Amino acid sequence: MKYGAIVIGSGAGGGVAAGLLAGKGRKVLLLERGQEADPRLRPHLANHRLSIYGHNSGPELEGNPRVAVGSDGREEVLKPHQNGYSNNAMALGGGTPLYGAQAWRFHADDFRMASRYGVPQGSSLADWPIGLKDLEPAYRRAEWEVGVCGQGDLPMPPFPDDAQRRVLGAAAGRLGWGHQPVPLLINSVAYQGRPACERCGECIGFACQSDSKNGSHNTVLAKGMKSGKIDLILGAQAGRILVKGGKASGVEFYTKGEGGFKKSEAEAELIIVSAGAIESARLLFLSAHGGEPEGIGNRHGLLGRNLQGHYYAGAMGYSKEPLQDCKGPGVSIATLQFAHGNEGVIGGALLANEFVPLPSIYWRNAFAEGQRRWGAQAKRFLRDGYRRFVQVQGPIQEIPNPDCRITLDAKVKDRLGLPVARLSGSLHPETQRTAAVIQKRAAQWLKEAGVEEIRLSQLWNGLSAGQHQAGTCRMGEDPKTSVCDTWGRVHGHENLYVLDASLHPTNGAFNPVLTIMALAFRSAERL
Repeated sequence: MKYGAIVIGSGAGGGVAAGLLAGKGRKVLLLERGQEADPRLRPHLANHRLSIYGHNSGPELEGNPRVAVGSDGREEVLKPHQNGYSNNAMALGGGTPLYGAQAWRFHADDFRMASRYGVPQGSSLADWPIGLKDLEPAYRRAEWEVGVCGQGDLPMPPFPDDAQRRVLGAAAGRLGWGHQPVPLLINSVAYQGRPACERCGECIGFACQSDSKNGSHNTVLAKGMKSGKIDLILGAQAGRILVKGGKASGVEFYTKGEGGFKKSEAEAELIIVSAGAIESARLLFLSAHGGEPEGIGNRHGLLGRNLQGHYYAGAMGYSKEPLQDCKGPGVSIATLQFAHGNEGVIGGALLANEFVPLPSIYWRNAFAEGQRRWGAQAKRFLRDGYRRFVQVQGPIQEIPNPDCRITLDAKVKDRLGLPVARLSGSLHPETQRTAAVIQKRAAQWLKEAGVEEIRLSQLWNGLSAGQHQAGTCRMGEDPKTSVCDTWGRVHGHENLYVLDASLHPTNGAFNPVLTIMALAFRSAERL
């Protein structure tokens, strides 16, 4: 059977694309490497927020390594739950069942960073080939079809005020800073046949027990599944895009059975790669053929380069009175005052308070240096401090670096015998300079709110790709400076698309998921 489309990955990009194409009558084969996330699985030491003993989605810990190269050149073979692996959750819905669901639109200047700030030496900073106006209709569609709560023209109101919003909001007002509730892809009220959030306090890192957190899996993709036009295969890993006569013709993929892994092939008129910035680039490398011996879309050596994530900076401290009510989601107030316009540095970040912290995360991160973590004194600190702990932070507008990249490792292979992703590079110095400014603004906000014992977040110099990975298949109008065009189509291939954050030339001063969804709506509707 020849499909109308094969979509690889069911996350914010692929799930939206598959659902929309099926709704328009296309027969779709959807390949998802992970399984359905289990909302009953809530391990506090093995999740995507704190993965000491594993995690709660794919890939499996054994047989799926990556190689990370440090700034000192030292190589380390890592399992999926280890720091440096940069795992984007693999599950039905990609990372959307487990994410924190902050639903920000990028600002106009997020699309024109090079024009506004210039291009720093050693960077690959570039404007997007599209702007905010091009995405506004798709942003609105994502907000209403997937479901966003918040302030303004959104389908659901924000969550009710809490103590942190009241105290931090008053402090922001005294400082002359604008502030607002955080927009979230979570039902603050019943919406689209699913209930309002139960406010359990375990939104981030876990699948939602009440099905009130909105991702591709339970919205657009779920509607597409009802059409009968989607053949979904879970546990299916794409190994290669097939090319015949210079045209993408299908996908070679693997599924696990009792006797091991079975290799299959499927043909389609259209191929959409939505496996995340690391795995999408890896698949294009693995799909090298006679016409493109260095990988599909890599005629100019750009595939896999400009790998970004989001470098977070902020501050933490203790209020005099308890401000943590432990009701989810917890993140409730943000200021956009410093997303741009910070004197002497490039870009900036939003600043927001944190989600309800797992007690294990609080224990791991909040103790002061030298403070004993066991015994009666530690227990008193936990009891007394947890509800007074306040943290504000935000995602820095990273400056892309062409040396931050993914390639294929020459020696290490996965359980299928395929070369694994090799991650290398380090932050551009301008990113760290901006982070230092945002740290100070976070501390200023906390101090004005009466928070004491303030500590700045730790700055570091390594590859940032674990959270909100992006950039490896950059979009642009010129094939010599980009991998894909303005619609996500791989240059030189009329029927091969990338629809995930791999396309992002820059990754914004905001969580990027709504932008990923908007790009998928925009391109899939055109297709």
